[in-house]
Amino acid sequence: MKARRIVPIAAAVLVASLAACSPSAAGTDSSDSKPSAPASSASASVGSSPSAAPGAPAGGDGLSLAEAVAKIPAADERRTGYKRDSFKHWIDEDDDSCSTRNEVLIAEAIKAPGQGSRCALSGGEWPSYYDEVTVTDAKRLDIDHMVPLAEAFDSGAFAWDADRRMRYANDLDAQRSLVAVTAKTNRSKADKDPSEWMPPAKSARCTYLADWTATKLRWKLTADDKERAVLEKLSEGCSDTVVTYEVAP
Repeated sequence: MKARRIVPIAAAVLVASLAACSPSAAGTDSSDSKPSAPASSASASVGSSPSAAPGAPAGGDGLSLAEAVAKIPAADERRTGYKRDSFKHWIDEDDDSCSTRNEVLIAEAIKAPGQGSRCALSGGEWPSYYDEVTVTDAKRLDIDHMVPLAEAFDSGAFAWDADRRMRYANDLDAQRSLVAVTAKTNRSKADKDPSEWMPPAKSARCTYLADWTATKLRWKLTADDKERAVLEKLSEGCSDTVVTYEVAP
């Protein structure tokens, strides 16, 4: 099994002190889509190379949430050409019969599941931090891409090659790129950014903002004006939240 650098949420490298956490954002249930943004008029060019994102930082350790948000490069979104299957996901990178989905489930379990043939999981217990629900049936869980695939495409992955998109969709090397949450909350989120959706549990919101921001910085993804404005506003209620990230190779 591929080792995943993950620890329980309370001790995650992306530390969020929730004592001062009270942000909110409006969100409504909808399908996994949002209107395409024009491909032109970008305020910061993303470039054509797989890792290009001018202005993106090289890495950060112990930044405040507001400082981290300020480091996300600015650009308009671009949805033209997006296909979900452009991001090959739930691969078995190390040929141990456990897909990326199961690797995350095994790593995030607070009660370890049994593993059968071909990594079939049984039993186990998981915390869904979006809604403060404890789940004992893995079938009730989705593995959420912290920054959804469509949002990643809009924010710079449209310029990536297939290999980089695959690595993004199966990122086990960052603690919060992928999280196990209830299917209900994941599907409510769909491809929305924090200007459109926030976790229903208020206690989760500063952690979520830190996870979102760190993922954008890790992959040198951009934020449009609406997203940035909401991140900046909500970060005011998370003054004790600390963000740490490593840029993806």
